[in-house]
Amino acid sequence: QIQLVESGGGLVQAGDSLRLSCELSGRTVSNHAMAWYKQGSGEQRELLATINSDGNTNYADSVKGRFTISRDNAKNTMYLQMSSLKPEDTGIYTCASYVGGVAYNRPYYWGRGTQVTVSS
Repeated sequence: QIQLVESGGGLVQAGDSLRLSCELSGRTVSNHAMAWYKQGSGEQRELLATINSDGNTNYADSVKGRFTISRDNAKNTMYLQMSSLKPEDTGIYTCASYVGGVAYNRPYYWGRGTQVTVSS
């Protein structure tokens, strides 16, 4: 059974940093493209960042330069390091895994999400 479990969310102040984790089971994280999504209240789910099996990364303009997606193969875990957080970063952050090694179309497997709230 493939499962993705996020952790690390919480309440922080604007300007703070936070690292989210996504532990993957049933698959090897290094063999698949992975992604982080965010959905704010009343908003469409937004793709924030992807990492391919070869390590190539892509970012949405809204987080470029502030967020970093990475993985730790030994821990089979993906991370989202968030810096200079803004109130508009508030939302449910969900990790996801693609079928193959390149992020295209939509991910197939999804975690349940972790709440990140950034206060002013």
